[in-house]
Amino acid sequence: MLVKLSSKGQLVLPKSIRQELKVERDAMFHVSLTEDGKILLDPVKASVLDALWGKYADADFLTDLEYDHQLEIDRDSTLRP
Repeated sequence: MLVKLSSKGQLVLPKSIRQELKVERDAMFHVSLTEDGKILLDPVKASVLDALWGKYADADFLTDLEYDHQLEIDRDSTLRP
């Protein structure tokens, strides 16, 4: 298969190769050059943390924890005479 290098230095992997490798948008690759001048692209598997990065950007976990903590304090104070 032939691919073309764009003016921005970008290559597009053919769809059949992306499907075979099971890579999607924003996939990361380790790029290296062999001694005989071949380019190697090794897909880098995303860690669980990488996969979740930004997923809960709008969540305010600290406020939720503070609220839960206050509920516990209030509950404990009503149980104690």
